[in-house]
Amino acid sequence: MLGEMLRGLGTTFKHIFKKPVTISYPDVKRPVFERFRGRHELKRHPNGLERCIGCSLCSAACPADAIYVVPAENNNEVRFSPGERYAEVYEINMIRCIFCGFCEEACPVDAIVLEHNYEISSYSREAMIYTKEMLLVPPPPGAQDVPQRGFAPPPQFMPSPSSHPNRVEGPPPGGRITTYVAADEETTDYVRANLMDADRDNKIDDEDYR
Repeated sequence: MLGEMLRGLGTTFKHIFKKPVTISYPDVKRPVFERFRGRHELKRHPNGLERCIGCSLCSAACPADAIYVVPAENNNEVRFSPGERYAEVYEINMIRCIFCGFCEEACPVDAIVLEHNYEISSYSREAMIYTKEMLLVPPPPGAQDVPQRGFAPPPQFMPSPSSHPNRVEGPPPGGRITTYVAADEETTDYVRANLMDADRDNKIDDEDYR
């Protein structure tokens, strides 16, 4: 009994003389892990077409019944995605969502991705219903927005890289995200190499930690 108490007090005294680290949130935020599940995003193909084909597999896989999808037919005059259908309505009830990632795993075309933005609080329930306009990422630079005209190959013949080329590392809608840490915080070389530079110059320097 006494030994356990001494071991517990030893842990306390080991940390009592260490300098505390205060993170100046929201100006400074800790970086999250690569597989962190945050705010959902609907991705696009490099040509600007939506990846989502309205198959509703994400809605079927959702254990919280938080996703609502209404598919519609594509045609060569008004085309939103490759293939036959697209999601005319795509809504996620963020109050119900448990961020399990089942929707991301069920999607056959890598359309829905849980990204790194975790600032999704709101003052009303209505604002927590995320619509397609809120979830869809902007077109890649130089690409045309939807709807487009013309024939598109089926989604299985569209490029589908293992990494998502449209991952947004800049400010998301509704706020500025910074992923550097305070200067007094101990970080490993791996963390430093994967931090976002604060001044967006593609270079991690000491100024980014001040």
